[in-house]
Amino acid sequence: MSRFSTLTAILTVVAAILALWYAGSVLMNRAWVMDQAARAGEEPGLTEIIAATMTQDRARLPAPHQVAGELYDGIFDKRITSRRSLVYHGLITLEATMYGFLLGIVVGVSLAVLIVLSRLADLALMPWAIISQTIPVVALAPMIVVLTNALGAGSLMVPKAIIAGYLSFFPVLVSMVKGLRSPDQMQLDLLRTYGASRSQTFWKLRLPASLPYFFASLKIAVAAALVGAIVGELPTGAIAGLGARMLIGSQFGEPMIMWAALFAAAILAALLIWGVTGIERAAVRMMGGRRA
Repeated sequence: MSRFSTLTAILTVVAAILALWYAGSVLMNRAWVMDQAARAGEEPGLTEIIAATMTQDRARLPAPHQVAGELYDGIFDKRITSRRSLVYHGLITLEATMYGFLLGIVVGVSLAVLIVLSRLADLALMPWAIISQTIPVVALAPMIVVLTNALGAGSLMVPKAIIAGYLSFFPVLVSMVKGLRSPDQMQLDLLRTYGASRSQTFWKLRLPASLPYFFASLKIAVAAALVGAIVGELPTGAIAGLGARMLIGSQFGEPMIMWAALFAAAILAALLIWGVTGIERAAVRMMGGRRA
């Protein structure tokens, strides 16, 4: 598919989403417009209804241009040190995300190595890792906050990082197990023929074969870590961070703040995935390979 066709397809999807969004804004916000008109003894026409639904300060569903304006204001029109700056809140969420992401990588890779090298670890750890993902994070997050406080972890960063790590370790674990087991029996037999030890087989065959799976899992894991950091900000009583910003917008009836923070989180996720992709390309080049 040519770049023009790809761009056309993307723009078509974006246009369809915007059209549905604007239609939803009119349908969900028209009740307030009609109520205000009834109170004033007026009967507005369709054009007046549409215009009024596009400019409500506390709309049920803000129009795209309203969210874009709030997003621009929070990113570019506020100083980074301002508590109303989305960059300020994004950096706080990013810090917890990266701590959790690194924790998820360490735990996921370590468990994967144990599971692949030990049959006992496979039987003992893998079922529990799978079961851990059935626990809703919104139920687990308050427990982690209580436990970390009880253990004397005064920083709000600790429970947020743990929650982010909890969500991010599983994709790394599953992908690394698959990657470490990807060499076929013929390749393993060949190394045995050359007299390679178990550790040499791991470092020279299994680990290099797992790298494509590892980098693919990182793109999922970093997004999951961001979700965990945002969810972790809700029960910790945090007053800073994108999750806290969403909560403030919800509690004080400011949907524009909530939607702007939501889109700021989406932009941050895209930047993180782009960063992981860049690291993957650099790693492939260093190893003398070519990215598919």
